Amino acid sequence: MISAPNLNIKSLFSLITFFAIAVATGIMAAKFSSTAMISMILGLGFFIVAFIHTELGLYLLVFSMLLSPEFTVGAAGGEVAQRGGVALRLEDFLLLVIGFSWFTRAAINKEIGLFLKTPLNKPIFFYLMICLISTGLGVIGGRVNAKVGFFYVLKYFEYFIIYFMMVNHLEKKKQVNRFLICLFITCFLVSVYGILQIPMGVRVSAPFEGEAGEPNTLGGYLLFIGALAIGLISKIEDTKGKMFAGILIFAIIPPLLFTYSRSTYLSIIPMGLYLSLRTARPAILIGLFLSLLLVSPFLLPKSVIDRLKYTISQAETIGQIQVGEIRLDTSLSARLTSWEQTAIGFIQHPVFGHGVTGFGFVDAQYFRVLVETGAIGVCIFFYLIFAVFKLIAQTSHRLTTPYYKGIVTGFTAGFIGLLFHAIGANTFIIVRIMEPFWLVAAIVFALPKLEEAERMEQGA
Repeated sequence: MISAPNLNIKSLFSLITFFAIAVATGIMAAKFSSTAMISMILGLGFFIVAFIHTELGLYLLVFSMLLSPEFTVGAAGGEVAQRGGVALRLEDFLLLVIGFSWFTRAAINKEIGLFLKTPLNKPIFFYLMICLISTGLGVIGGRVNAKVGFFYVLKYFEYFIIYFMMVNHLEKKKQVNRFLICLFITCFLVSVYGILQIPMGVRVSAPFEGEAGEPNTLGGYLLFIGALAIGLISKIEDTKGKMFAGILIFAIIPPLLFTYSRSTYLSIIPMGLYLSLRTARPAILIGLFLSLLLVSPFLLPKSVIDRLKYTISQAETIGQIQVGEIRLDTSLSARLTSWEQTAIGFIQHPVFGHGVTGFGFVDAQYFRVLVETGAIGVCIFFYLIFAVFKLIAQTSHRLTTPYYKGIVTGFTAGFIGLLFHAIGANTFIIVRIMEPFWLVAAIVFALPKLEEAERMEQGA
């Protein structure tokens, strides 16, 4: 039975919501076209659903991670942070509503709790704090645009909110199944979209990324989800599950190759070696994997081989770095030059760094963390990385269910791959990679609890 106070609160909320919708609809009808009106009403519908039913909102969030449009506020052309603009996506607003409903429920029902205790709580808190402190000092010093810096740090907080919401929400194996299915369906749709781009002769990128696109981002995303699927295949016994994951992997391979992302190609090697080690016959699998690498020049598409050769075979031009008799292509040369500039920038502000977005665009995660948050920030960042590995180790030792062990194996392989991907990309601050990453990290944390609950049910 619903108590009177709760009924009054719900009735009041319903009245306020209805009134707000009526007023907003009237204003929109007067100012916007019918197409814009329909889009806004659909968006509002999603938000209401997310507020009323948190889990359904989280499923919508999973689909929106790669399938939602991006728009930039306050800038046009070039790199967003350098232009003083902020890139926003549908999932940003959806996450805001889901997060608000989560905070509201926690405030009303004290038993729910806001942040469950996990091995990642402290490093996440410390990392967010150093980002805030460094950015605040950067704003004071005139190095950081306050608006851009604030929204970028808010983005980092957004990733971690996904982790904490999922940790609080997961209670049953069925939920894990549904979230993984949503992740895999989203990845399959994105892969099909990528396959359709291949005949156009362009570098494959994810939907709604504008004309330039972000092939490196798509490469990292496909790498992570692909590792998760392979991890499941290596452990589960269910034929249908293996078939579903296998179809996904075959769909991932073509767009991943045609991203022409060298960071992604590099990441495949450590990821593949780890997955080989985690099989029943590691020596055989490692041998097969290394053999496959050796014959890959004869198996891969010519355009992929040309992309790799281009690294050291580009015609002589301005901006190249020469190492001995080898000239590196302009893209790699520019990246190496930016690393050198980052080292100089670090010396200028070695303790707290320049602040988030305070040094301009740096396309390498570790160098970016170093120059933006200083020595303290980079130490805390590696503390967070260590904490994730610690979580993986603690979880692995407690699990016996093949399905759960497959999730952890795939997550670990994907994590290792992303650590190498981050050498040539800002992997750990890219929305479309980090949102699924932290969602699966929460699943990994919850697995021992779920397995224990299943044992108790079976023993009852």
